Amino acid sequence: MSKQVISTDKAPAAVGAYSQGIIAGGFVFTAGQIPLIPGTSDLRDGGVQAQTRQSLNNVKGVLEAAGSGMDKVVKTTVFLADINDFAAFNAVYSEFFPQDPPARSTVQAGGLPVGALVEIEAVALL
Repeated sequence: MSKQVISTDKAPAAVGAYSQGIIAGGFVFTAGQIPLIPGTSDLRDGGVQAQTRQSLNNVKGVLEAAGSGMDKVVKTTVFLADINDFAAFNAVYSEFFPQDPPARSTVQAGGLPVGALVEIEAVALL
């Protein structure tokens, strides 16, 4: 089985030894997406809801570059800086998955890069 690296300007550039996304075995695996505004090193302002929206738009950018989409997501993993933000996060998350939402794990992280409040990774079908 081979893998294909995905790279797009619709999500923040990789700043370490990782790829924005990988296609393998009929799936797309995204790297964790924090709420950086693509093309900048700026963290989205506006609290956990604005940051959730930006993180999910970044996930969407990687998936679309791979030829997939949010409607094909089968699993997400969500890292929150504060689990008490769950309800606010979930309100925005639900907008992106209005029907048949994917399986999901949500955990409170000890710390996220650049002070982000949320990080989201996804696995989607091609």
